[in-house]
Amino acid sequence: MKYLAVIFDLFGTLAGNFSLQGYNDALGQMASALSLPSDDFRQVWFTTSKGRSTVPSQSCETDVEYICRELGALPDKSQIQLAAKSRLDYIRQVMMPQTDAIETLLSLKEAGYKIALLSNCSHEIPVVWTETSFAPLVDVTIFSCSVGMRKPDPGIYQLTTERLGVRPGECIFVGDGGSEELSGALNVGMYPVLIRPDGDSTEPHLMKREQWNGPTISSLKDALVLLRDGGGSGTT
Repeated sequence: MKYLAVIFDLFGTLAGNFSLQGYNDALGQMASALSLPSDDFRQVWFTTSKGRSTVPSQSCETDVEYICRELGALPDKSQIQLAAKSRLDYIRQVMMPQTDAIETLLSLKEAGYKIALLSNCSHEIPVVWTETSFAPLVDVTIFSCSVGMRKPDPGIYQLTTERLGVRPGECIFVGDGGSEELSGALNVGMYPVLIRPDGDSTEPHLMKREQWNGPTISSLKDALVLLRDGGGSGTT
């Protein structure tokens, strides 16, 4: 089969994974800016993450305000802005391309493939995305917080293909297996591929990976081989 498009996950795929320690430290800095107990802030942040990642028309500031309301706190505007800035600065640090990410995207563009990003995320990610070296190389970006759906909802995959102008069966989906994204892609007719770098044992941005027995690659460059072979190679 001739594939026309490649759809990528973000963290653990195009960009590196969050570390648990770094993530918790960043939330602690936000809590400090708001004069809130770090443990309480982190707990509410985690427990509301799925809900916040599917609420369109919000911002990092409104996310912070929501957490504060849940904790019964009333910080002033300057504290909210400082906490939001702290969050954005942290995301800028972690949203760095994997070693071969830009090279792979450039090769795909030169070969004529359409490229999409599909990410479950909160509202700071689209803000930082526009500043990255990824942005000019990706044709379609779908953020859960912008469209009100999360992987593995079939609708978010279908929306991605509609905006790309292709059918699901004409797409390879590459991800690290968080949020049951590979099964979700398979269920709508895509060709899902797990990316798992050799020796990688990290948890993908604080979420468990799904069990996957399908095609697996160890680098983004391997996706180019899959495309040349029509989806017939890769390890399992």
